[in-house]
Amino acid sequence: MAIATADRVTREELLDFVRPRHRSVLITRKRSGGLQISPVTSGLDSEGRIVVATYPQRAKAANVRHDPAVSVCVLSDEFNGAYVQIDGTAEVLDMPDALEPLVEYFRGISGEHPDWDEYRDAMRKQNKSLIRIAIDEWGPIATGGFPPDAERG
Repeated sequence: MAIATADRVTREELLDFVRPRHRSVLITRKRSGGLQISPVTSGLDSEGRIVVATYPQRAKAANVRHDPAVSVCVLSDEFNGAYVQIDGTAEVLDMPDALEPLVEYFRGISGEHPDWDEYRDAMRKQNKSLIRIAIDEWGPIATGGFPPDAERG
């Protein structure tokens, strides 16, 4: 029987947990006050910020420009794996400022690209943006399962 866990971790332990996990759910606030939820591919930059590639006209980018307070749920590859909620302050970088951070984003998720000039050209042509999230606070790294006292019952 799997017992639920909720482990409080340091910032370094959090970054070690997040670094290899790239499936996340980004939560931003709409102008109407409601929440907008986006499944995203995320990474970490060299300064320990969560990064997400997007386009300037996407709802998540518009929402961050209006209200930079966001939450991210970083998931494990397996659906029932460990996860963590992170709350932070986001900013949107557009071209040309997004170009080199997009290189770092790709490198952190997929490793080296066979042709960085080709990648940079593609990012420029697609007019990609990058959402960068400074981590303000985080919850425990959690797993689902039965409550700890269930094994006694």
